[in-house]
Amino acid sequence: MNVAIVGASGAVGQEFLRILAERNFPIDELKLFGSSRSAGKKYVFKGKEITVQELAHNDDFKGIDVAFTSAGAGISKEFEKDITRFGAVMIDNSSAFRMDEDVPLVVPECNPEDALDRPRNVIANPNCTTIIMVVALKAIEDISHIKRIHVSTYQAASGAGAVAMDELYEQYRQALAGEPVTVKKFPHQLAFNMIPQVDVFLDNDYTKEEMKMYNETRKIMHSDVQTSATCVRVPSLRSHSESVWVETEAPVSPEQARAAFEQAEGLQVCDDPKSLQYPMPLFTSDKDDVYVGRIRKDLANPNGLTFWLTGDQIRKGAALNAVQIAEYLMKVGNIG
Repeated sequence: MNVAIVGASGAVGQEFLRILAERNFPIDELKLFGSSRSAGKKYVFKGKEITVQELAHNDDFKGIDVAFTSAGAGISKEFEKDITRFGAVMIDNSSAFRMDEDVPLVVPECNPEDALDRPRNVIANPNCTTIIMVVALKAIEDISHIKRIHVSTYQAASGAGAVAMDELYEQYRQALAGEPVTVKKFPHQLAFNMIPQVDVFLDNDYTKEEMKMYNETRKIMHSDVQTSATCVRVPSLRSHSESVWVETEAPVSPEQARAAFEQAEGLQVCDDPKSLQYPMPLFTSDKDDVYVGRIRKDLANPNGLTFWLTGDQIRKGAALNAVQIAEYLMKVGNIG
């Protein structure tokens, strides 16, 4: 396989390099692309030093089988044709194409077959919070159709990139030293705080992040499910968490849900309240799976179930999901 990474110097781009090496993804040639600021940087992959090339409108993607792109929606839209015109499958980590009818939106544990129908040779990686949630929802949907979802997210600084993680470190240092706190990446100070806003507000007073969860969940699950989300930025570094309430057509007991979660691909159950065992971002960072706990009956709805999720935003919420899509395409002989 000939592989390209666009946005190689960013947090997700660097995670791509780690995951491709860890999973021994079959690579004959690896090309790295970035902005003019990143061009010339060198990274080591499996003992070989690779130089980042500046992304340009040319034929650099000729011979590439799969391109993992994570450089922002604007770049993805601008370079889509350059990347795909020679036959490369573009697996895009931005929001550029997610709701396009002719672009599949894929989470391999939920709807891998959708990746086979890609008229533009583009596959979209969903939003990180959506990925983490639907991995768990699939297990419940297989028992009884989910009608409604209420979810509150607790999103780490990693969701806003490497610069945001650095800013959180610096804010904690400044606050503890009694210095003025620098605020650039977030709308307010994040250290020792929580911000009930992720992305910009829309006319309905929901944020773009919250509406992504509404729209993307329906597309991935091929469902009429209604999702109402509140997304909150919290002062942790990696791994997003979510409190999820679902209403199903028929009642689903906590025991049924727990058994389904235990059998589900990509999920780990950590649910023993008596011994204070439940998923937390500190311990799920750098892990591939989504962790689920606090599984219990919803006291306000006889057909309701509630549970808590935690998953690494940079891994399963971004780079790993994209690599798993490519692995699925290889497994079924649909790439390369």
